[in-house]
Amino acid sequence: MAEYRRLEVNEVGDVTVVRFRDQKIIEDINIQELGQEMFRLVEVENREKLLLNFSSVDFLSSAALGKLITLDKKVKASGGVLKLSNIRPEIYEVFAITKLNRLFDIKDDEADALAAFQ
Repeated sequence: MAEYRRLEVNEVGDVTVVRFRDQKIIEDINIQELGQEMFRLVEVENREKLLLNFSSVDFLSSAALGKLITLDKKVKASGGVLKLSNIRPEIYEVFAITKLNRLFDIKDDEADALAAFQ
């Protein structure tokens, strides 16, 4: 299994649960690395069910949102499913303003998200 600097990756059944190591996802260099690691899960490791758990994230930049949109496209192109969970209200507000809450399947917590994969 590959080593991740920006992500903590675990398996729950057939779902890959991804947690972020950074509380603030704002620096370009970190966002580039984060994007590469997330894309590798889909493109190299062929993971089809991804759950991104944002419980440790306090701040997310617009560049990071761009990586999430690209990830969503890659997951869908490979026939997979992407869900997001544990997004803080202040971050969810950004998803709502940008209408990304319609693009992404966002659940309140990890348990709800895992149950939604069935």
